[in-house]
Amino acid sequence: MAASGARDGRGGKKPQRGAGAPKGRSGGASKSAASKAGASRGKNPGTKSGKHAAAGTGGAKKTAPAAAAAPRTALPAGPFRLGAIEGATPGKWIDVWKERMPGIPLDLVALDLGDQRAALTDGAVDAALVRLPIDRTGLQAIALYDEVPVVVCAADSHLTSADELTLADLVGEVVIVPEHPPLDVAVAGAVPPRFAPPATVGQAIETVAAGVGVVIVPMSLARLHHRKDIASRPLVDAPVSPVALAWPEGETPPLVEAFIGIVRGRTANSSR
Repeated sequence: MAASGARDGRGGKKPQRGAGAPKGRSGGASKSAASKAGASRGKNPGTKSGKHAAAGTGGAKKTAPAAAAAPRTALPAGPFRLGAIEGATPGKWIDVWKERMPGIPLDLVALDLGDQRAALTDGAVDAALVRLPIDRTGLQAIALYDEVPVVVCAADSHLTSADELTLADLVGEVVIVPEHPPLDVAVAGAVPPRFAPPATVGQAIETVAAGVGVVIVPMSLARLHHRKDIASRPLVDAPVSPVALAWPEGETPPLVEAFIGIVRGRTANSSR
């Protein structure tokens, strides 16, 4: 019986502390104290339980969470007024605007070529797709794309026998220039019209359809005013027609900045 009591810890001599001492309540308490001492020194005993004990004592600092992104500044209610000269193609950018900012309306304002600068400087629009060249005094602008120049002539004109034309092909032709020409092209040897310049590109093309002369315009305008009694051919050695996004100089308003980001291909979450 005495031997039995020694085995189960209820009798006999108390075990001596040391490397060979059997485990018991005294040994367990000693191990727990050592773990706490290690935690207070900020040391990891090497086990998950030791790691959690160290975190729970306050002796080791917790890893700070990653800083949250600063909230975006709320955009004005709008609307955003976007001007566009005839022939401009902002459709894809407007679609992105509607997808990203469905609560902010975008008003598309049609601009005559002669009024494109005044619409910006007078505040009629917030930004505009303009045709270059334009007086940039007081304006900021970024180029978007270039348009190919074409010759618009009557459908039965001899010029339609070629797939493309050069300025030399227009020698002797009556070249009609609208009051506000979308392209400034000098054609040596051309015949000047004997009538006043048409007010618009559309009126100039109507005159061409009647069998009088030709007109040089960007391809988008030839397509816009297409009709069965006219034809168009690329003019390979004439200057292109650049289209740009312009807005008033100074601090860029938030809605204009948002549209610039769309035009430049920024993602919805990208910063400026």
